[in-house]
Amino acid sequence: MTRITQDMETAAVLKALREADGYYITNTARDMSQSDYKNRILLHTDLMAAKAREAAGYFSLEITGGASVHVDILRKQVDPFLKLELLREAMPDTMFQTLCRGVNLFGYRPYPQNVIRFTVREFAKYVDVWRTFDFMNHIPNMQAVFEEVAKAGKINEPCICFSTGPEHTNEYYVNKVQDILDVTGEEITLCIKNHGGLGTPRRIGELVDAIKQAYPDIIIHYHGHNTDGNDVGRIVEAVMNGAKIVDASDHAFTGFYGPPPILTVIQTLKDLGKTAVGIDEEAVIESSDIIRDERQHYAQFESQIKGFQPTVQIHKLPGGAMGSSLEQAVKGGFLDKMPDILHKELPKVQKELGNYWSVTPGSQILWTTAVSNVENGRYESPSGDLKNLLLGKYGPFPFYQPDEWIFEKVFGPDWKTILEKEGGIDDIEDMDIEQERETLTERLGCEPTEQQLVTYLQHPNDAVNFFKFEEEFGKSYVLPPSIFLRQGGFDLGESITFKDHSGKEHMLEVGPVQKNDDGETNVYMNVDHHERVYVFEPEAVAGTQVVATLSKEEIVELAGVGDIRAPFAGNVSAINVKEGQEIAKGEQVMVLEAMKMQTPVVSEVAGTVKTISVKVGAALKVGDKLLKVEVNQE
Repeated sequence: MTRITQDMETAAVLKALREADGYYITNTARDMSQSDYKNRILLHTDLMAAKAREAAGYFSLEITGGASVHVDILRKQVDPFLKLELLREAMPDTMFQTLCRGVNLFGYRPYPQNVIRFTVREFAKYVDVWRTFDFMNHIPNMQAVFEEVAKAGKINEPCICFSTGPEHTNEYYVNKVQDILDVTGEEITLCIKNHGGLGTPRRIGELVDAIKQAYPDIIIHYHGHNTDGNDVGRIVEAVMNGAKIVDASDHAFTGFYGPPPILTVIQTLKDLGKTAVGIDEEAVIESSDIIRDERQHYAQFESQIKGFQPTVQIHKLPGGAMGSSLEQAVKGGFLDKMPDILHKELPKVQKELGNYWSVTPGSQILWTTAVSNVENGRYESPSGDLKNLLLGKYGPFPFYQPDEWIFEKVFGPDWKTILEKEGGIDDIEDMDIEQERETLTERLGCEPTEQQLVTYLQHPNDAVNFFKFEEEFGKSYVLPPSIFLRQGGFDLGESITFKDHSGKEHMLEVGPVQKNDDGETNVYMNVDHHERVYVFEPEAVAGTQVVATLSKEEIVELAGVGDIRAPFAGNVSAINVKEGQEIAKGEQVMVLEAMKMQTPVVSEVAGTVKTISVKVGAALKVGDKLLKVEVNQE
């Protein structure tokens, strides 16, 4: 039996896969974290498991990509490149795998070609297997990634995103595989990306068989989710029909919406005469034994709804979106409406918008549209991303166009003219990367590294905030989840002892606290007997300022006189005008972002921009001032 290692040439890896008498396993730790813990599993936990995972003999460890690059800097305060460096030191043989969203990379909307290529080149220094998908299965959206991965000598793993319905036939998917091979050539692994855990085991077996009948030498990698509790069955049928690699994860952390347990897959297939090539079962067990006690600290991020959801076959929401959607429902106060959203509105929206694949960013478009339809009336408050979908900015609809009434509802009576003038994929101009480097240098006060620049190009404001956090507080990845994710804060005088991932013991002591004459609070902390002092600004006194919340009607009324306010809570993604600029009625002045969706803000009046009250990246509440337009006097 041949173990595949990260120092092997791509041709040797593919040869081993084709000749294997059995199947290989990818540990999808990243997808498990995203699907069942809102991407919050810390590097500390992954480093604890690293030695055992290295010994387990996996085909690959999926440890970066998807939303994890963003959440690394936004919520976990860890550099996504440093994470890969540290894990590579601990796992010298195991191939690392990423999930890449094609032109959307590790973000939520298309990037310029030069940014795509720059990003792939930097990440390819650490990542060996590039699983790349497009939510419309539109091959041109993945081509730049394919080309750069091939140049780097890494493994291309294009995806066919899978779904169900009368349009999703074997013939369609077999033809789509040919479209991929026409671009990549045959030296690839092909992923069947079943991100929702859709279809029956028999359906997946039939699809694998159909692809293998058409392309006998192709290496199929099956990826699924266990949302309905049935993915082990789908894995079995995939392997029995010729799939060479399957996805699963550590049983101590598996939940409801991510991949199924590795050991269960091994045991089930062993009884059917199929061997997991190169796998050390004792190391698989050891991985879970090592991290099992860490799970309690992540409980706050597990789904608000426990249990398997066979109704995923109705609503098709992917595993990676289940937890975050439920979290949004809690924060938005509509958790009680979830049954209607999931089982009535979402399936309806799916069919109305072309029955494409519910995966990022398409899943967010479907989800936010369904929520808005229930909350505000059907297609009454379309997001900017829904408009872009209808305009064909993400690629052509694969099966059928939405009905005309939807276009009219979203764009108004002139929708045909708008579609004719603005429809089709935009040719995004290359970004001036050197200018962005200068901007980042100015914002940081020092020259950024290439890796910092790549991170910044993906998520500009969050990257800058992270870099400044790390400069002030150091590298926090050494903290275990028991401390980093602790709820309720720390008591003054409390001493905390913990071990980092390498077993080294550390001590933290909190306090004392002093206030100076300006009202600032000085908090003293001893870190391994070295004193640190942190200064906090005085808090606003309750009752000194009353913030009025504007109604939707009031916001619309103010916009009519040039006082533009935030229509919803979110962040400023872009500002399209300057103070003193003349603008026309209907001109876009800003872009706001909420729930990963962008919504343009337009002026309801013609006039001159007098004041801009926010900056890019600012967090907004409903009714916050955005900008003021002095109305032209006719």
